[in-house]
Amino acid sequence: MTVLTVTPDSPTTPARPHPPRLAETDPAAASRPAGAAGNTEDTNTTGGSATTAAERSRPPAEDTTTTRPARTPATTASAEPARSAGNPDDTGTSPTTEPATGPAGSGTTGNTGDAATATTTPAPLTAVTGDAGTAGDAAAATPTRTAESAVSAVSAVSRGIIDGVRTAGAAAAGGTATTAWTAGTAGTPAATPWNPAGTWNTAGTWDTAGTWNAAGTWNTTDTAGPAGPADAGDAEDAADAEESSPVVADLIRLLFNGDDHDRIHAPWRDMISGESFRHREGLSPEQQTALAYERLHTLNRTLASPEDLARDPERLASLHEWAAITHGGGSLCTLASIHYNLFLGSLLDHNDGPERDLTPYTTLQHTGTFLCTELAHGNDAGNLQTTATLNPQTGGFTLHTPHPGAQKFMPNTSTTGGPKTAVVAARLLINNTDHGVYLFLTPLTDSHGTLPHIRVHRLPHRPGAPVDHCLTSFDHLPLPRTALLQAHHGRLTDDNTFHSPLGNRRKRFLTSINRVTTGKLCMSAAAVGATRAALTIAVRYSHHRHITGPRPGQHTPLHAHRTHHARLITALATAYAMTLLHRTVTHQHTHPTPDHPHTERLIAITKAWITWQARTLTTEARERCGAHALFSVNALADFPHYTEGTITAEGDNLVIWTKAAAEMIFNHTTTPTPPHPHDLTDNTHLRNLLTHAEHLWQTRARHALRTTPTNDPLTRFNTASTPALRMVETHAQLQAANAFLTTINHTTNPTTRHLLTHLCRLFLLTQLTPHTTDLLTTGHLTPHQTQTLHTLHDHTIHTLTPHTTTLTNAFHLPTPYLTHIPLTHPHHLTHFNHHITTHQP
Repeated sequence: MTVLTVTPDSPTTPARPHPPRLAETDPAAASRPAGAAGNTEDTNTTGGSATTAAERSRPPAEDTTTTRPARTPATTASAEPARSAGNPDDTGTSPTTEPATGPAGSGTTGNTGDAATATTTPAPLTAVTGDAGTAGDAAAATPTRTAESAVSAVSAVSRGIIDGVRTAGAAAAGGTATTAWTAGTAGTPAATPWNPAGTWNTAGTWDTAGTWNAAGTWNTTDTAGPAGPADAGDAEDAADAEESSPVVADLIRLLFNGDDHDRIHAPWRDMISGESFRHREGLSPEQQTALAYERLHTLNRTLASPEDLARDPERLASLHEWAAITHGGGSLCTLASIHYNLFLGSLLDHNDGPERDLTPYTTLQHTGTFLCTELAHGNDAGNLQTTATLNPQTGGFTLHTPHPGAQKFMPNTSTTGGPKTAVVAARLLINNTDHGVYLFLTPLTDSHGTLPHIRVHRLPHRPGAPVDHCLTSFDHLPLPRTALLQAHHGRLTDDNTFHSPLGNRRKRFLTSINRVTTGKLCMSAAAVGATRAALTIAVRYSHHRHITGPRPGQHTPLHAHRTHHARLITALATAYAMTLLHRTVTHQHTHPTPDHPHTERLIAITKAWITWQARTLTTEARERCGAHALFSVNALADFPHYTEGTITAEGDNLVIWTKAAAEMIFNHTTTPTPPHPHDLTDNTHLRNLLTHAEHLWQTRARHALRTTPTNDPLTRFNTASTPALRMVETHAQLQAANAFLTTINHTTNPTTRHLLTHLCRLFLLTQLTPHTTDLLTTGHLTPHQTQTLHTLHDHTIHTLTPHTTTLTNAFHLPTPYLTHIPLTHPHHLTHFNHHITTHQP
C-alpha cells in the first residue's frame, strides 16, 4: 500500500502538524494531564465508559467523510507534516516557527498544563528515545537529523513523529523547519494558517470546524462537524507508514523469516485479511463448526498444491500462526492441522505400494481426518486396542472396535462439512500375531451419511474451538488390502508375510504417527500467533483507554501506569522469546544436521513451554483490558480458550515434559561455567546463569535417583521428578534465550539491537528470578546483585516503556484484521457501540 499524506495545497484544507505522543515520549506524563480537552476518550473514568455526544454520533470506521482533504502519494514531498492516523495521547500542542532548543537527539516535551513552556530532555546518542516526538521510536538517535528518504520522512510524520530538532535536510525530505512542533508552546504556524472551517482533531479524525487556541491546545468548543473514527483506508495508510519505519521493518524481518517471508507468511497473512475471516456475531456452536469448514475450503482454493503444503513444515506451522488469531480460528486450525498434516501428510509419507489418487482429498471433495486416540488410551496411545485383522482369503482387513474403551475419541467424523475419509491407527494382526500399530485409509461418510459398519456419536460442545468432535467405532468393517499404509517401517508381501526393520513395536508406532512432531510445531505456532495478537490488542487499548489522573480533572492513559504496562512489557519480552525459539526449532526440524540429534525432543519441550506461556500471556492480556475483553468481538476472550486445546493436542504438556525429564536426567549434558559474578547487564552472563540453574536441577534429579532403592522404579522416579521437571523448564528457557541472543548477534540496525537487547535482558531477568537463592548460595550471584535485580528489572521496563507500539507493530498484524476489533481503535467505545447497535438479535 502506498503511504498517503495530505498535501498543503488541498482544495479543501491543509493538514496540520501532529503533536508528539505524550505517553510515549515523556515517562513523567503519568503525573500530568494526558491529552487535549478535545480527546473524547478523556471522558472515561475509572469503572466507567462515558462518551461525549459527539463521539456517540460518529460514523463507524468503514464510513467515509466526503469533506476530508484528498490524499496524495507519500513520494510527493509535503510542505507540512502529514496528519496522524489517530493518537489519543496527543496533547493538542501548537506549532512554532522556532526550532526547539537543546542538543540534537534530545526531545522537547510538555503538555497542556505547561502551555507556554518548552523543556528539553537530553538523551545519550545510544538511547532509542533520542527524539521526543518518536511515537514508537522509528529511528535511532543521531547527533543531527540528516536527510532521510521521502518515504521514511513522511511515514515518520504520519505516526506523529516530531523531532526536538528537525534539520533542513529532514525538512526537504518531507517536512519543513518552520513546521516543527514544540510541545506546550503557544503560537501559530507562520507558513500555513489552519483553516478553521475544517481541520484534523487531536485524535486524527476530521472536524468540520475547530481552531487552535492561544494556549496551544485544540479548541473543542468549535467542533461542530461530524467527527468520526478514521476509515479503513486511513488505518491502512497509517499501518503502512509505520511498517516503513526502518526499525519496525527490521524487527518484522527478524521475526518472520527474513527473505523467506513471502513464501512462509505472506499468503496466510493476506488470507485472513479477507472479509470472510471477519468476526461473525451470534453463531451457535454448530454454525461455528460449519463456518470452520467453509473457511477450510476458502483456504484450499488459495493453494497451488495442497501436497506441497503438507510436505512443508514451515508453511504448515505458519498457517496455524496466522489462522489462529481470527474469530473461530481455533476451529480452522484444528481442521487444517488434521487434514493437511495428519491425514494428507501421512498418505504422502507412507508411499510404498500402488500409487494413490489424492485428488478427492486435495480438492476437498473428501475432508481428511485422523483417528488415533481412544476413549481409554490418550497419552498411552501406543497401547490402543482397535484391531485390523488380515483376512488371508480376501487379502483385505477387518477393522474392529473390541469394546467401548477402544472407541476413537475426538476425531471430526460427523457429516458436517461434507464426506469424510480417515486415516485410522489400529493394531495389525496377522495369524494371531500383533505386529504393532499401523495406519489404514478408511472412508467414513459420503453424501448420504455414515457408511455401514461405522458408528459415530457427537461429543458435547467444546468451548474455544468448536469442531464436530465425535466418538467413532467400527463393527467388523471390511477394508481392501490397499488400505494399509506401508513404508520402510513395515511392509506386507504378496504371500502375506510381514517385514519390518524395527523389532520394537513402539518404534513402529512412533514411525506410523511421526506426523505428530510436525503437529507439535503447528500447535506451538498457533499459540505464538494468539499471544502476539492478544498483546497487540492489549497494548493498543492501554494507550487509548484513559482513566482519572492523580489530580482533579486530569485523565491519563492506562499505559502511563507502571502497574499496567510492566505486565504487558514483560509479556512482550516472553512473546519475542517464544517466536524466536519457534523459528529456531522449526529450522532445525526442516534442516536436520548431526549437530542437533535431539531436535524431536526439543520440539516437544518447546511445544509445552510455548503453549503454557501462551495461556498465561493471553489471560494477562485479557485481564488488562477489563470487561470489554470478555466479548468475542474484541478477540481476547477466545485466545485463552483456544490455547487450552494446544496444551493438550499432540500430547499433553506434562506428559511430554515427564518423558523428556526421564531422558535428560542422564542423557543430557550441561556445561556450566565457573562462578564469576559478572555485570548483570551482560545478557550472555545472564544466559550463563540459566545454564547453572539447569545444571543444579539436573544434579538434584540425579542425586534423587541414586539415593532411592533400585527395586522400586516408580518411587525412584517420583522422588526425582520434581527437580527433573524444573530442569526441563529451565532448559526450555535457556533455548529461548539462545535463540534471542543469536538473533541479536545477526542484527545490524543499532536501534533494533538496542530494543532487542533490553527485551532479552528483561526476559532473562524474569526467568532467573525463581533461581536467585540457588545462584546466591552457589556463588554465581553476590548478595549485592540479588538486591539490585529488582532495580535492574524495573529500569529495563522503564527503558522499554516508550517503545511498546513499535514492538507490537513488528508483530505485523494485518490492518483489516485490527480494524474490525473495537479495542484497537482510539475511539473504541464508539466502535463497540456501533457493533452492538448494528448486530441486534
